[in-house]
Amino acid sequence: MSSPQEIQQLRRRHKLQSTFGLGETLFASADDRRFAVALEEGLKQVESGLLAEMEFADNLADVTARYLFDAGGKRIRPTLALLTAQLGIGNTPKVIIAAQAMEITHLASLYHDDVMDDADVRRGVPSVQTVWGNSVAILTGDLLFARAGRLVASLGDKAVQLQSDTFERLCLGQLHETIGPAPEDDPIEHYLQVLADKTGSLIAAAAQVGVIFSSAPEEFEDPVREFGEKIGVAFQLIDDVIDLSGDLEETGKSPGTDLRSGVATLPLLKLRKRAVGNPDDAVLLARIDHGVRSGETTTLEFDEAIAALKAHAVTRETLDEAHRWAHEGIAALSVLPDGPVRRALTKFADTLVERSN
Repeated sequence: MSSPQEIQQLRRRHKLQSTFGLGETLFASADDRRFAVALEEGLKQVESGLLAEMEFADNLADVTARYLFDAGGKRIRPTLALLTAQLGIGNTPKVIIAAQAMEITHLASLYHDDVMDDADVRRGVPSVQTVWGNSVAILTGDLLFARAGRLVASLGDKAVQLQSDTFERLCLGQLHETIGPAPEDDPIEHYLQVLADKTGSLIAAAAQVGVIFSSAPEEFEDPVREFGEKIGVAFQLIDDVIDLSGDLEETGKSPGTDLRSGVATLPLLKLRKRAVGNPDDAVLLARIDHGVRSGETTTLEFDEAIAALKAHAVTRETLDEAHRWAHEGIAALSVLPDGPVRRALTKFADTLVERSN
């Protein structure tokens, strides 16, 4: 009988194959088959390493640090690192370590994000702070950041600089989201920059470390970094749409989780802009704003407002915006050689903007 970890790995492998177009290898070229095998073998190494890195001598830390890890995850960042590594000599030991560090950094950020957003659910389970409280959630995130830093330190100065720069952007993105735009800022442009910092920067770093530590040509670094940042923004914009979904089982979140916690996602920002000259939009905006300000976000009226926003044209516009960012990311790959890496990255970008969870 398979263990829960083995079942998760099988599910993740299936997602990997469908997301990157690796399932159709029977009639693929020998290079494509080798590419698919390299990614799967690399992910096995990353996953086993992550299991070891999630262990802490302290009993409480050992439980809390593994909590979200055991709940699942798409492993997008380590997969991108392994994928771009195929532009060089492949899954070197340093590539594997860097991929693990990227995933642990991402995991650590989730602990902090859920405290900041007061989220109830993450990856289909109660969020950490709802189980152990805010302080434990924050400190567990700090422990994971420290563990990621230890891994990065073993890779040398360039890795440390990249991780430091990325961590700075993560913090600035969260800070700017918390404070909000200045009076002279365009709220939508401010929001997109927050997404580039909070989400795009780490995905960009993951793509970049694959090039660096596989000894791939240095001129590939900037294209994959730009690709990673742009699909990171696209990824979060799709999340903004998914947030409005009413399927808790599929998305792992309650419908409108971000809006209920006061986070202004792109559909709401677009609605706010349209409401200036449209009475119907102004009414819907007022219903949402009243629910958030009063704390009455569990009422039927607020549920109906979320449903109305999901059906509104601004949600379609958000999807279009996500596609635009993804297409710009794909365009950045034009300097890469035509082959399985470029095709897989393109497939990934296309799949990302069509996902439902």
